[in-house]
Amino acid sequence: MKRVLVVDDSPSVRQQVGLALGQAGFVVLEAEDGRSGLAMIDSAQPAAVVCDVNMPNMNGVELLEALRGRSGSNIPVLMLTTEANPAMMARARAAGAKGWMRKPFKADLLISAIEKLTA
Repeated sequence: MKRVLVVDDSPSVRQQVGLALGQAGFVVLEAEDGRSGLAMIDSAQPAAVVCDVNMPNMNGVELLEALRGRSGSNIPVLMLTTEANPAMMARARAAGAKGWMRKPFKADLLISAIEKLTA
């Protein structure tokens, strides 16, 4: 089973994403901010990351930039956020985000996106 790391400062969002992906057969790991998410990526080596943008300590785009700054790191990252700032979206795309999904999300669309990213 493929592991997916969900990085979001909202416990309820982590739970909702975890339930959706868990029911689709993924093993779901959770982190509450970018800093803890980056540390978990090192140890858990997930197949994909679902990441919020606005979080304390290290936001999602900073996490993505730090991840892309490592040689050989090609873990696909899907941004799941309420953020709609075009500049932030462009920055995330430039750092290698594979997708951008707005909250609240539709479970079937999230599952489909993660299945494609981990295929």
